[in-house]
Amino acid sequence: MKQEDYGPISGSTIFKGISGRKAIIMAANTRITTVAKGIFQAAKDTDSAVFMELARSECDLKGGYTGLTPKDFGKRIREAAEEVKFDIWALHADHITIKNGDATEIEQTRLLIDAQVTAGYTSFAIDASHLFNFEGKNVREELEKNIQVTTELAHYIKKRMKGEDFGLEVEVGEIGRKDGHGLVLTTPEEAVEFIKSLHTNEVYPHVLAIANGSTHGHVYDDKGNVVEQLSIDIPQTKAVAKALRDNKLNVGIAQHGITGTPRDLINQHFPKGDIIKGNVGTFWQDVVLDTFKVYEPGLYKDIQEWTLEKYRAANPGKSDRQIVDGNCKFAIKEFFSEIYTVNKDTEKAIQAMAYAESLIFFKAFSSYGSASLVRKNMS
Repeated sequence: MKQEDYGPISGSTIFKGISGRKAIIMAANTRITTVAKGIFQAAKDTDSAVFMELARSECDLKGGYTGLTPKDFGKRIREAAEEVKFDIWALHADHITIKNGDATEIEQTRLLIDAQVTAGYTSFAIDASHLFNFEGKNVREELEKNIQVTTELAHYIKKRMKGEDFGLEVEVGEIGRKDGHGLVLTTPEEAVEFIKSLHTNEVYPHVLAIANGSTHGHVYDDKGNVVEQLSIDIPQTKAVAKALRDNKLNVGIAQHGITGTPRDLINQHFPKGDIIKGNVGTFWQDVVLDTFKVYEPGLYKDIQEWTLEKYRAANPGKSDRQIVDGNCKFAIKEFFSEIYTVNKDTEKAIQAMAYAESLIFFKAFSSYGSASLVRKNMS
């Protein structure tokens, strides 16, 4: 292969390539891109397709909280893929989040999409789930604003991509939203109505993110200790997937909030093939920071102290550990130059850890061999 062949391919190409296979493609959210080389090496060695992604909050025109613009992120991930010589990956814009849907926000979102397309992104996730209408008299009324905004932005992406294929993810239920009874779960009826309505509007997503009990980041007990993520409702997930199938709606499920989910549970109990994309985010941040504890203790201490000083007042009653875990992501931009100029031994350790952990994720997701399936489908 020539060097230019290691750029990202369309997300749609990856999803089509694994169609009918009981496999989940990992989407690695690499807030600190030092992990990318290790993830790509594991993908190459296990023949696993992979998505590399950052969300709007993490990577926007001003650098989000990671300090990376779409152009910066795309360049760094491309360089890692070229160094490893790995070819079956997509560059994904995760959570292009719309919170109020007014004209100003939509225009700002279009500018972000422009930058992502220019940077070579090949897959996009429109998240207008915050626009749920709690006063709606029926499911359609509850979802109307989400449908409208998702349609508008999906057509805009299509126009900007100028005939090039791309992956499309949409979101029907806000991940981690709670009411007085706990986490709010997406119903099969909501999922079906949402996708049917988008199809009517000539929008055809490949994956649907649902609210099924997961949360982003870590989960804590009442003492502020990190505990395993065991709240994902697998029967509800299967019910949503079955309803989509029964209505002949060709869309898989994107599972968000996997950090903290035991990988033996993923391997043995996740409905692979129903879930076809699995987002792993905070986990990779933890790999970097855990390595800093030993290899860069001074930098690790500085990040901790900065986070506690800035966020303790806003988090009364929470332990220092919980405050740091929940807010240290905002230190990435603050310590950008220090994080990306650590010594080579530190980088090597981070990449080795990312490699080993990726092997386990790819195994748990049953994605070994998926890259060859995609290549075969492309030929």
